[in-house]
Amino acid sequence: MLNQLLEEIGLSREDVFICNVLKSRPPNNRDPQPGEISACEPYLWEQVRLIEPRVVCTLGNFATKLLTGSPTGITRVRGTPQIHELGGRTVHLLPLFHPAAALRTPAVKEQLRADFATIPALLQEALPAPLPSAAEIAEEEVREEMAEQPPPADQLGFFGDPGS
Repeated sequence: MLNQLLEEIGLSREDVFICNVLKSRPPNNRDPQPGEISACEPYLWEQVRLIEPRVVCTLGNFATKLLTGSPTGITRVRGTPQIHELGGRTVHLLPLFHPAAALRTPAVKEQLRADFATIPALLQEALPAPLPSAAEIAEEEVREEMAEQPPPADQLGFFGDPGS
């Protein structure tokens, strides 16, 4: 299914890098547990840092929640491009249904096909400007506060001279 979706937008598996939230399959293919996700997370960030992608597509709920940093599920955010910093790089992030869900549900397959069709345009867009860090935001807020405050009034010194 993934190969077919890629081919429909003019890409192949050789054109993309595919990785997983977990670096090994959980027993009986169960959902990943929070401890497993956190144990594998540094490896995922390092992969993103090394690959330097322009667009990151999350396939499914677990990847979407981890990479967006939001508890909002895939059904609500799928197909809507976002801007995120991943692995020290600002990227376009596109949440998508997992292709396995499309195999089970024909309606999901059509939504996934439509969402995949947006990828070529995202690849052509300029990389987003880096997002400001928390420290940069705090510094800017302090600068804005300082600019809004009136300058200190001149006061008479001890002997009646200003500033003495």
